[in-house]
Amino acid sequence: VQLQASGGGLVQAGGSLRLSCAASGTIFTITGMGWYRQVPGNERELVATITSDGATNYVDSVKGRFTISRDNAQNTVYLQMNSLKSEDTAVYYCNVDGRTGRGFRFNSWGQGTQVTVSS
Repeated sequence: VQLQASGGGLVQAGGSLRLSCAASGTIFTITGMGWYRQVPGNERELVATITSDGATNYVDSVKGRFTISRDNAQNTVYLQMNSLKSEDTAVYYCNVDGRTGRGFRFNSWGQGTQVTVSS
């Protein structure tokens, strides 16, 4: 299963960006989908997750500013980021967990997309 992430870029503080991540391959079902971010020298941290029934979870620092959503028909997960701050600058990675058509579980990562917020 491959993930293709897009939507990163350079934005001024207070601005917005929308990240997308599409999964492709022999997918039978997708359970969890999420976004993580990493700053050089730091560990990758969870930003937001969404379950198959739409339950969401956010790290405290993005609550009220970021919204995760998914399109099950398109096997795509989104991250709407509003009121961006300089501390949101990082490489953002999508993650998808599910089962293939042959019943094997998979957990895949996207290639990462850079988000840079200028102050």
